[in-house]
Amino acid sequence: MNKDIYNGIPLINGIMYDWGCVVVTIGGVPVTGITAISYKDNQTIENVYGAGRHPIGRAFGKIEPEASITLHQEEVEALQSQSPTGRLQDLGLFDVVVTYAKGTLIHTDKIRNCSFKENPRDWKQGDTQQEVQLPLLPSHIEWGR
Repeated sequence: MNKDIYNGIPLINGIMYDWGCVVVTIGGVPVTGITAISYKDNQTIENVYGAGRHPIGRAFGKIEPEASITLHQEEVEALQSQSPTGRLQDLGLFDVVVTYAKGTLIHTDKIRNCSFKENPRDWKQGDTQQEVQLPLLPSHIEWGR
């Protein structure tokens, strides 16, 4: 039996996740004009010292989530139309749900209580489309299993 070298789960037709397997929703609505999503969390982890030169334990501090989403300008404008002021920053809190689906294998991460931090545009000569990278401020990430 051919096994995935990482976790012992048998391969599903030998096919791995790809961009076509990713579905992203904002506030429960699927986003089709997305070109990238990035998210992570960092945690402060420090050694604790006592007698001697080596640590006697480890302490775990705050968890800081980070996220950004890259959308076509038309998708950004659709989001802006939902804002009372036209500013993305005034949309209020929303969840971003990222689902990876390959056959019967489904994995879902939830980026919770997001706000847009910026509403930038960056055009240059020769551009044939506008992709807008939007930094998000999430409260936390629920990592799927």
